[in-house]
Amino acid sequence: MARTSVTRPPSTKGAKDALGVLSRPGPNPVKYGDLGLIGLPGIVYTPAEGYQLPAVVLGHAWLQPAHRYHELLRHLATWGFVAAAPNTQRGPVPSVARFASDLNTVLDVCVGVRLGDGHVSVDARKTALVGHGTGGGAAVLAAARRERLGALVTLAASEVKPSAIEAAAAVTVPTLHLAAAVDSLAPMEGHAQRIAAAQHEAGTDVTLREIEKAGHLGFCEGRHWTSFLLQNRPQHRTRKITRALVTAFLMQELQNEKRVSSLTSGNVPGAPVVDLTPEPDDEQDQQSSSGLLGIGG
Repeated sequence: MARTSVTRPPSTKGAKDALGVLSRPGPNPVKYGDLGLIGLPGIVYTPAEGYQLPAVVLGHAWLQPAHRYHELLRHLATWGFVAAAPNTQRGPVPSVARFASDLNTVLDVCVGVRLGDGHVSVDARKTALVGHGTGGGAAVLAAARRERLGALVTLAASEVKPSAIEAAAAVTVPTLHLAAAVDSLAPMEGHAQRIAAAQHEAGTDVTLREIEKAGHLGFCEGRHWTSFLLQNRPQHRTRKITRALVTAFLMQELQNEKRVSSLTSGNVPGAPVVDLTPEPDDEQDQQSSSGLLGIGG
């Protein structure tokens, strides 16, 4: 079988056109698997076949099961990525440090084991971490510890313990942070923006975008018992924009794809870039993170 890679998107005319293309599934047939075979609960999606593919591991938000990210994981697989998510640390007081270790463990397995009955392999040079909420904080911690990583993405990232803000300064890979504009659990100003600012100050290539009208759990699909406690109305638009932006960013950073530049730089409808340049009287460093989240240990 010939070596394959991420499917190249067609040429597009601007960000709006690119959003439409990359928010839709790619051409690859997909296989689904269970991470339980390696001793960790979780899920994995892969293209039906392909050698030296890029791999992505996603960390779930507080209390959320991995199956609420099926849509995003499967979408990435249709575009040629191996995409996995551990289903660990689901309790009300998770160990974020252990969850970060789980993310790196799953990424190591994806790199070191043939998947899909031996017909799928991963290129160790093309790996990325993605995290939502507290899983975003865990992804930052995992990225700071990992020597070989291609990219980092967070969705409504939360400050956690150990501190993701402190760890962010050690993350040197290109990073995309997507923050929710309507987020009472982990407001952008006290969480994602501070994480991104720490990376920016350290000289990392980092972009922060604010998804308009998005809530903290707008990145999840379906319903869950936490729907009765947390923000969780269906947000198809949020997930659509997220699919396109995450896919484009990973294509650019892991595959050096140039056709997606309209979604990785400049103006994207519904997801403006947030300026990370500190103001002269900025007092963020003296403020504690606001919102309901900021847990771990």
